[in-house]
Amino acid sequence: MTEKTADKIRKTDEEWRKQLTDLEYKVARKHGTERAFSGPYWDQHAKGMYRCVGCGQELFSSEHKFDSGTGWPSYWQPTRPDAVETEDDSSFLMRRTEVHCSRCDAHLGHVFDDGPQPTGLRYCINSASLKFDQEKG
Repeated sequence: MTEKTADKIRKTDEEWRKQLTDLEYKVARKHGTERAFSGPYWDQHAKGMYRCVGCGQELFSSEHKFDSGTGWPSYWQPTRPDAVETEDDSSFLMRRTEVHCSRCDAHLGHVFDDGPQPTGLRYCINSASLKFDQEKG
């Protein structure tokens, strides 16, 4: 498990429920997963920044996004190494690596080692855990 940062955002379950939609809450706070090809960002090609739905922290840039064919937004790296944290996930009889926001612990998705170079990683992220800020121009 990655070392935790000191400036965590802590809210009660009730506060998260008021802030997030039902789907955002299910995915980001209860470790759910949206259906493949159902989220707004899996086929998003605009330039901009993907932020955490819970706290607004910058997580992924469109410059690092690629089409993985999985139906979920995929990136080969986060904006900064400390923007996300990982931990082992053995739910559903599978061994995976969960990815969550380093500031508010929102569940984002999972990271796999079958991505493109230069990292070889595929951060497979739920659209429901993200908010997109499109570049102006």
